[in-house]
Parts: sequence; C-alpha cells; structure tokens
Amino acid sequence: MSRTIEHKKQVVTEIADKFRESQSTILVDYRGLDVSEVTELRTQLREAGVEFKVYKNTMTRRAAEEADLAELNDQLVGPTAIAFSNDDVVAPAKILNNFAKEHEALEIKAGIIEGSVATLEQIKELADLPNYEGMLSMLLSVLQAPVRNFAYATKAVAEQKEEQGA
Repeated sequence: MSRTIEHKKQVVTEIADKFRESQSTILVDYRGLDVSEVTELRTQLREAGVEFKVYKNTMTRRAAEEADLAELNDQLVGPTAIAFSNDDVVAPAKILNNFAKEHEALEIKAGIIEGSVATLEQIKELADLPNYEGMLSMLLSVLQAPVRNFAYATKAVAEQKEEQGA
C-alpha cells in the first residue's frame, strides 16, 4: 500500500516539475479520436519536441496546486491529455490548434504559457504566430530591407551618372 502511495507522490512531483519547467503546456480533451488519429497527433508533437502524456486528473490537480496553478482544476475533468514543450512556446499550440481544425473531436481545454494560465483566446493567438525560425526570418528580412534599398539607390545613381557621362 505504501509503495503505491509513494509512486503516486513521485508522479505528482513529476507533473508539477513539468508544469514549472515547460515554456508552454496545453491541456486537451481527446475524447472521440480513434487510435490512428491519436498516433498521428503524437507523431506530429514528437517531431516538434513536444511531450504528450495522459495522467490521472486527480494527480494532475494535486500537481497543479503544487505548482501554484490551481486555476487549472476546473478544466481537469474527463479525458485530459497534456502537451509539454520545454523549447518552443508556439509549437504545441500550433500543432494542437491545426489538428483540432481537422478533427473536431479534439478540444483544447486550457494552457499555461511561461508559468501563467492562459485563456483559449491567448492559446489560439499563440497558435497563429509563426514559429521561432519564421520569426527570425521575418526579422532578418526587415533588417535587410534598408540595406537593399540603399544598394538599389546607389546603383541607380551610378547608372544615371554613367548615362550623363556618355
């Protein structure tokens, strides 16, 4: 009996640590998805470096309280899977939101973004953002634009002077 309780305490501590350490965490209701759909979802999440697990709601509630995220307790009813991402804030929201659009059975319940509980609207806004590489390429193109425009202007002036000299 005490071994079981000890194991449950370890699981609660593990979940609480994941809540604290992850950049973003998304809770979903997966009721209605068949095995192949869940497997497809797990594959997409795994490729993005996102951990996707199902825990008992009672243990998850205790872990949420331990991690000072008691606001999640209202969402921890019914079948709940949790996606943890330690590296990319956008990836789990983007993958789960896109998957939910294709499969109506998947429902996003709640989320945690950098340690604070997020609303569904915030999660959907996060899902619409480009990933890190996309944001970086947008930044680089914005930084390159003035230099490129200066080069075009310099070239145009040089060509104009050549025409005037000829």
